[in-house]
Amino acid sequence: MKHLLTAATMVLGLSITMGQIPARAEADAPESSVSVAPSVGVQEGPNPLQQWIDSHLPAPTKMLPRASRPLAAPSDLPQELIALWNGVQSAPTGDPLFDTWPADLARYAPGDILEWRDVTASAKPTMLLLNLTSISRATLLKFRTTNSAGEPSIGTATLVLPLKAWTEPGSQPVLVNAQAINALNKRCTPGYVLSHGMEVPTGNDFTPSPTAWAIEHGYALIIPDHEGPLMAYSEPAVAGHNLLDSIRAVRNFAPDQFGESRFASTGYSGGAVASHAAAMLVQEYAPELLPYFAGASFGGLVTDYRRFAHAFDGSYISAFLLTTVLALGREHPEILGLMNHAAQWVATSPVKDICSGSFGALGIMPIPVDTMATIDKSLDSESAEAIFQHLSMNGRKSGVPLFIYHGINDPWIPVPEAEQLWREQCALGVAATKNIVGGEHLAAYVSSYGTTMDWLDQRLRGVPATGTCGATPGGR
Repeated sequence: MKHLLTAATMVLGLSITMGQIPARAEADAPESSVSVAPSVGVQEGPNPLQQWIDSHLPAPTKMLPRASRPLAAPSDLPQELIALWNGVQSAPTGDPLFDTWPADLARYAPGDILEWRDVTASAKPTMLLLNLTSISRATLLKFRTTNSAGEPSIGTATLVLPLKAWTEPGSQPVLVNAQAINALNKRCTPGYVLSHGMEVPTGNDFTPSPTAWAIEHGYALIIPDHEGPLMAYSEPAVAGHNLLDSIRAVRNFAPDQFGESRFASTGYSGGAVASHAAAMLVQEYAPELLPYFAGASFGGLVTDYRRFAHAFDGSYISAFLLTTVLALGREHPEILGLMNHAAQWVATSPVKDICSGSFGALGIMPIPVDTMATIDKSLDSESAEAIFQHLSMNGRKSGVPLFIYHGINDPWIPVPEAEQLWREQCALGVAATKNIVGGEHLAAYVSSYGTTMDWLDQRLRGVPATGTCGATPGGR
């Protein structure tokens, strides 16, 4: 802990007085440090200050709390990064449903049920507390999904049923609510909270709540743990695969009830990553769902990770940016090879288990990315460019109608990003609706809530989407 405090104090002081500061990376074995070389293809080396950081701050020799290695580690994980990759994972929850991976996972198809549990007893009071909503039943589903590298992984989601039975014609529609989990800890996921209660300070859903709306309308509800088993916050392929496989899992779990149901997804901010990615990936990843996936709504979405990283590097939310980099490093271990000793101390500390309620507090430390890296101008490196390209969904065509909303005064994500996405999808022939509303990032969610829910209601009831692609450019 002494070294951790020293590291935090040092990097904060250096970042304020000297600006951008990268370093040389070394990964840690459980009991001793191991040297790690920069990623292949990176031409830049450490500057003198970066060398000074690693020469004066030792690598961590113990990782607290220590996490066990999941069975499905990335197949291309370099040997010298294994210890560090293990060390940055979320600590086990203690619940085998969330922690264990079947040894024969590869034999299952995406969406196949691996395990399920009735969690109604814990979900009822939790849902009442968090959403002021009464439910009839909640089932936690564990299923096979796919990680960002296309390898077998596990996913979890909660199927929630309303009190009133569905009596209208056709199968009961299902809303998929991708909540803004924004966390690094598996105990912060909606699935864990609904099945165990609020053991940690976390709040995933927004108010007013799509969950409450769906239950009040008699719709069934899927709440996916879309960050995946590694809690890779903001990784779109992981989030999209998890959301789509949660739909597959529900159809597999109750084919008589939901085999012919319409599904629609929604998500804002962190949850928008999942709803947007699912729409962009459904044609190639889950084409059999196209007749049933009626539409996707999302707002407050970052579509340009490169711009976001450069805009807020060293700013008042730079610690949030660094936390996101840590989350992405769980799915993209090449990021870990660019961590210096200071970054390793922080990444293997209790920071790796923070929930959404703690993210904002990190913003008080304006630490540039280079302070925690091993190469100069790390955000302009070949490694960073490869990650930015992997994370981008630009150029893809949505397989479903879209409802894209955004706050005109959003301080983090400029309106042109949402408008560009809308124009791009319109040009590709997608029935896309744009709704630019008043307010900043959080107020915009409330401003668009009624219109968003109306759009989702029409999709779930089978009303064809027309979109606003013929609207005057720049109009709302």
